[in-house]
Amino acid sequence: MSSSEYSVIHIGIFSIEMDNKGSVLMERYELGRLLGQGTFAKVYYARSLKTGQSVAIKVVDKEKVLRVGLVDQIKREISVMRLVRHPNIVQLFEVMATKAKIYFVMEYAKGGELFDKVAKGKLKEDVARKYFQQLINAVDFCHSRGVYHRDLKPENLLLDENENLKVSDFGLSAFAESKRQDGLLHTTCGTPAYVAPEVINRKGYDGVKADIWSCGVILFVLLAGYLPFHDSNLMEMYRKIGKAEYKCPNWFPPEVRRLLLRILDPNPTTRISISKIKENSWFKRGLNSKPIKTDTVNKEMASSNADAASSSCGNSAVAAQDKQELVRLSNLNAFDIISLSAGFDLSGLFEEPCLKKEARFTSWQPASVIISKLEEVAKRLRLKMGKKDGGLLKFEGTKEGRKGILSIDAEIFEFTPSFHLVELKQSRGDTLEYQELMKEGIRPGLQDIVWVWQGEQHPEQPPQEQHQQQLSEQPPQEQHQQQLSQDESQQL
Repeated sequence: MSSSEYSVIHIGIFSIEMDNKGSVLMERYELGRLLGQGTFAKVYYARSLKTGQSVAIKVVDKEKVLRVGLVDQIKREISVMRLVRHPNIVQLFEVMATKAKIYFVMEYAKGGELFDKVAKGKLKEDVARKYFQQLINAVDFCHSRGVYHRDLKPENLLLDENENLKVSDFGLSAFAESKRQDGLLHTTCGTPAYVAPEVINRKGYDGVKADIWSCGVILFVLLAGYLPFHDSNLMEMYRKIGKAEYKCPNWFPPEVRRLLLRILDPNPTTRISISKIKENSWFKRGLNSKPIKTDTVNKEMASSNADAASSSCGNSAVAAQDKQELVRLSNLNAFDIISLSAGFDLSGLFEEPCLKKEARFTSWQPASVIISKLEEVAKRLRLKMGKKDGGLLKFEGTKEGRKGILSIDAEIFEFTPSFHLVELKQSRGDTLEYQELMKEGIRPGLQDIVWVWQGEQHPEQPPQEQHQQQLSEQPPQEQHQQQLSQDESQQL
């Protein structure tokens, strides 16, 4: 890792420098023309000074976001875009922040909004089908990651230079964890003409089914050139949506009419699923004739998302023979480093310190030593320890706490083979009990392998360099004696 990358971990501070050529962000991106703007953000075209790659940078005014209470929305958008990496989804490369602004560095979609194409009139059937296929694939991928977009419309669908569709704007998206006890989402959001009837009814809705409805409206718009549900009176439009009152133009093929009938079903329980849409004969036509072209530079700028497969927590400590399998660690790119750093702890950007549910430390020890130490601490504290794929460990208490059994996930990230970041995150149980266990048991038990805990002042040099400096500061005779003792120990 370069020194500049490493400084981001602890500093997390970025600046815009002005020169004769224009605005330069953090000596990395040259800002260009304004692409668009909204109430709280502006989007600029920019170019990477290192690679020459075109990017779009969304600049969010932090003060405005704070004033209207959109902090959670910004946090959620960042989390979602990190999670959903797909050829048909606009990719987030990294996030940077100053005291006044937040910068989203994203994939640049040269072709603009799909809305601009539709505004000129209906699309040819094969073109509309291609975009619909790519939309369904992207939405299906989001759902597989527990993410519901909730604001799908042509304005949020962009096109790259190869005319491939890119889903964007996850500001209104939701995680599966957002569901209430009834298993449904309850936040009414989206654009009226594209929202499902159950969203309007405000009785709770399935995010998957709601997104499928929006996809159906988009398909209609692509083929017709106008909306299926439209009225100058909003309540009348809602009535039409609730009863799925629409009329297909005469140029719609019978196959499309039948498919839309199943997608625009006002009853979400009988509405067609994405898997069934993919089995539809009209949908599958020409699916593999033109594979999606992906930008090789984009692949270099962002790492692929690794899925952590879940497994049940074991009743005993991780066996020694399993350690080799366990050490399949997550490698971090620049965005991951920023997002895991104290300098990019979003709660610190917006709010006062609160009860933390996670802690991170860096270590110069190899992964095998870190795992052994975690095993030792778990045994001492009488915690059950199990393992998951991708360097993820799980600790569980043996007794019920105030909010059930306390559970902690430990994930090891590799910067270099000899330098790691370890994240300890509360996944279940009471936060106060988690903090007490961290303070009284885990942190003291791990002190031998910890270089620095996140948020605390770090040593200016690695342990090896500190040792060399201490040695050089000793009188010559003491240096000679210490060197002799080291040589003797090596001979023994």
